[in-house]
Amino acid sequence: MKTTQTLLFITLFFSLIACDSKEKSTAQQTAAVSETTPKETPKTADKASQIIQETIKAHGGELYDQANYQFVFRDKEYSFKNDGKNYTYTVKSTKDGTTTEDILENGAFSRQVNKKPIELTEKKKNSAIGSVNSVIYFATLPHKLNDAAVNKKFVEETTIKGQKYDVLKVTFNEEGGGEDHDDEYHYWINQNTKKIDYLAYNYQVNGGGVRFRSAYNTRVVDGITFQDYINYKAELETPLKELPALYEKGSLKELSRIETEKVINLKK
Repeated sequence: MKTTQTLLFITLFFSLIACDSKEKSTAQQTAAVSETTPKETPKTADKASQIIQETIKAHGGELYDQANYQFVFRDKEYSFKNDGKNYTYTVKSTKDGTTTEDILENGAFSRQVNKKPIELTEKKKNSAIGSVNSVIYFATLPHKLNDAAVNKKFVEETTIKGQKYDVLKVTFNEEGGGEDHDDEYHYWINQNTKKIDYLAYNYQVNGGGVRFRSAYNTRVVDGITFQDYINYKAELETPLKELPALYEKGSLKELSRIETEKVINLKK
């Protein structure tokens, strides 16, 4: 899912859902390193790239490239249609008899209210673009973890609740990384299933924060994996590497549930 626009506005989405969550994508040629390793090496870069490729394949792989799905998130109906590098994302909601539909097609945004086009201020348009981009991005993780505006590093192997994981760190280039390029993400990839079981991030807006997500309700819809997440809060400046241990101790506070409902394959 991810374009530079998504990276630019992804912070907005998290503030709109009580600082629920975020993350971003990775260039295949970006170097990867352990946090304890002073220099990046071809070996660690290759390992991070290999893990990303295996993870994308496990979640749906090439099926994402021609996918056309619809789902409900927080009472709004979303859809995404991919055609190689082309895409169309929509979000539709109805309130008090008024139906609003936002359409984002290859970066071009439009809004219709009761099927009539309306103009938005630049600020409202950017807000709407960021929202639809971010929701669909997270619903389709890890489809865009090879996008070019981010950096990935292999951190370590670790164990959570008896299961072994590969840990990847994702950061962003200032150029093309958006206003939130200082944010940092960790992904815990299950060594057996190659799927994302946990993710975490820190952010700087609205005073900053640290979040940890645990996946549940994992299901496969016509070859593509969809997951829901429990979103937890940690103390400010808590290192992301420490979050799994705090999670196992029950020391993290649950904030919300990120639930992608009524998933439908529109190509059927």
